[in-house]
Amino acid sequence: MSTHRLLMIEDDARLAAMVGEYLTQSGYAVTHRGDGETGLQTLQGEPFDLVVLDLMLPGIDGLEVCRRIRALPDGASRVPVLMLTAKGDPMDRIIGLELGADDYLPKPFEPRELLARIRAVLRRQQPGAEPEHRLLRFGTLEIDRDARTVSVGGQPAELTSYQFDLLVTLAERAGRVLTREQIMEAVRGRELEAFDRSIDVHMGRIRAAIEQDVKNPRRILTVRGVGYVFARQQD
Repeated sequence: MSTHRLLMIEDDARLAAMVGEYLTQSGYAVTHRGDGETGLQTLQGEPFDLVVLDLMLPGIDGLEVCRRIRALPDGASRVPVLMLTAKGDPMDRIIGLELGADDYLPKPFEPRELLARIRAVLRRQQPGAEPEHRLLRFGTLEIDRDARTVSVGGQPAELTSYQFDLLVTLAERAGRVLTREQIMEAVRGRELEAFDRSIDVHMGRIRAAIEQDVKNPRRILTVRGVGYVFARQQD
């Protein structure tokens, strides 16, 4: 089994050294960069399996780095991003998720919690084990679990890894109303801090990618006070 390569963009050298050593002992190959520009240059020159990105960086901040990552050419734009945010500032988390971050972790954090989040994100990168659900079609919407791609009318729909898994979670349960807690548990495999707003942000991004009219969605419907339901009949 190949070693996963992680790029950590963090200006706190002491924290980066401590976390880097812990992740290395856990079997990961960690590359550290202390600012966003250098981190982006490294990412463009080498392949990585995941980016651990601090929000507060010298020069360009983590939000701008995340935006630029998602604008990179080819497969580099799809690398999972785990953002480290200041504790107690949900707006930064929301903006980060809107820009394409796959997950977030508030500071200060335990290295074990970071490791668990990294493993969860990387686990979502693995091809689905259920062969009967490899290809899901709903009208002009096609979800390929093996290739982890989504298309509408033959045109690709760009989603982050986490958003892809959210869409699959809903599509496999088409017609069934799911609460935000059920969705988070199905995707993460365990309940974390109940930050429901993050689900709403992701749903908005998914709708923007697959709905013809975001203001009047026909695929992912909101059930007020409960959660979401993926429509069985579409188009």
